[in-house]
Amino acid sequence: MHKTVCELFAGVGGFRLGLERADKDWTTVWANQWEPGKKTQHAFDCYCTHFGNNENHVNRNISEIDKKTIPNHNLLVGGFPCQDYSVARTGATGINGKKGVLWWDIREILETKNPSFVILENVDRLLKSPANQRGRDFGIILTCFHQLGYNVEWRIINAAEYGFAQRRRRVFIFAYKNTTKYSTYILKSVKHPECIFNNVGFFAHTFKIEGVSVDAIRNTELTETDLVDVTEHFSYDFGNSGFMYNGSIYTCDSTPLYEDVTTLRSIIETNVNQRFYLGNNLEKWTYLKGSKKIQRTSKTGHTYTFSEGPIAFPDPIDKPARTMLTSESSLNRSTHVIEDPQTKQLRLITPLEAERIQGFDDNWTNTGMPEKFRYFCMGNALVVGIITRMGAYLNTVFTRESEVILSDKNHETREAM
Repeated sequence: MHKTVCELFAGVGGFRLGLERADKDWTTVWANQWEPGKKTQHAFDCYCTHFGNNENHVNRNISEIDKKTIPNHNLLVGGFPCQDYSVARTGATGINGKKGVLWWDIREILETKNPSFVILENVDRLLKSPANQRGRDFGIILTCFHQLGYNVEWRIINAAEYGFAQRRRRVFIFAYKNTTKYSTYILKSVKHPECIFNNVGFFAHTFKIEGVSVDAIRNTELTETDLVDVTEHFSYDFGNSGFMYNGSIYTCDSTPLYEDVTTLRSIIETNVNQRFYLGNNLEKWTYLKGSKKIQRTSKTGHTYTFSEGPIAFPDPIDKPARTMLTSESSLNRSTHVIEDPQTKQLRLITPLEAERIQGFDDNWTNTGMPEKFRYFCMGNALVVGIITRMGAYLNTVFTRESEVILSDKNHETREAM
């Protein structure tokens, strides 16, 4: 099987870089990146700087693209935003998801192009949303995959727990057509679901966990096939690990086998420019990072107390970084502030350090974009090394698929003889 990739919501190319580090034979046949409301498309320009500017690198709203024009591919990847996935009946037109919700573009591509494999990334709260009907949104996604003939595995991965330089929790979704060799391989263990969690499944091969017992696994069925019914009625307590096979859902809360920590200290620069230092006016920073209780009034006139606990100030450099957000470097509670080990003075992390926290090459975003947008791009990105690890195992998966095709062809040849 050719290792062809379609990359959605490509950003500055984290998925592609991760896969190509695993194997140069991964070929991205189409990529889309579009930042709504931005006159200058800095992330797309950065992507093209590294991977070329051609007709298959597309800077348009994915919702406006005819999905039939996307080249065929065997792997669809993308980090899509967490939105409201609910659907409603619309009379003669059937059912429609909310306008602008990008999941429905993903579903349309799956339906139109039928890729054998899918890897998607999202914030971990996807498994619990919305708050008033927990698990509904993920239930809708699983139902869509089931309708289109896919089985699914998922895992919430905290990058720092597997040796990366950032405490970034994201849910990764691996889906595969039920006609693949991989699906047949998984089927052999479905009657023993603990095996899929422990040593057989995709994430068992890529991100090891402590052994899961069969008693720790919960099970339910996708009994609704109508997405409106799922929207109105589905609710389930999904664990941080799970899989769905032929509509049967198995889930549990797994514990990672922790790997050696990568600290901020190990990746920070030396001789940093003075403009990254905070100076002596720290009153605002101290307030933002400290604990607080504030009386507020809601839109309905209800009075309540907003409270938040303290955050480390400065950030410890002998631990991995906290989750980096798009607001990094601004005067903001979430911005990293470290004590420079050379000068012993407080400063921001640099754009290059932000790239290292996400696992990109040094100066990956130093392509002419404003400095604040370099931080923005890193806040939007994923940890590249996670994709490289997945790509390494996908090489094995794709090789097995090719062996099946070759075997079938040899069988046909023998029959003809």
